[in-house]
Amino acid sequence: MGEARSKEAWAHTSAVLAMTANINRDPKRTKAFKPADFNPYEVAKQKAVTGKADISVLKDVFVKKEDGK
Repeated sequence: MGEARSKEAWAHTSAVLAMTANINRDPKRTKAFKPADFNPYEVAKQKAVTGKADISVLKDVFVKKEDGK
């Protein structure tokens, strides 16, 4: 229940912060801000890993080679 109250409070706070930032921004230089840009609970959702990484380094470390090294 406490976390839900905190998320709800941040939803309101981030909306006010986004509105304040959009009022004071230069529309020619920057894009419009969204409330999710200021909400710490939304930022965690946005940082999902996409794409593939090269795992050859992990193979070198964890896979035993045939020649016994």
